[in-house]
Amino acid sequence: MASPQRQQTTIISTKGQVILPKAIRDLRHWPAGTRLTVESTPDGVLLKPVAIFPPASVEAVFGSLAYAGKAKSIEEMDAAVADEAKRRARD
Repeated sequence: MASPQRQQTTIISTKGQVILPKAIRDLRHWPAGTRLTVESTPDGVLLKPVAIFPPASVEAVFGSLAYAGKAKSIEEMDAAVADEAKRRARD
């Protein structure tokens, strides 16, 4: 990801708030309300967006995939996905 052309500065408010320059927010696609993790590093402070969903393992998710009946073929699954995509495109 490219960085802005020039170094930018900001100020810490009396409440400890920092406003990220618009160019940085736009570059990172961080709209208002984006939750960030804050990490102290030897070089300064690192900000990263919080994951929308917590990390999950295959084992934790696998149980939610239960299906009773004959297994679907790849072609049947592809057709179902295509049908749903068409349905959503109409909505």
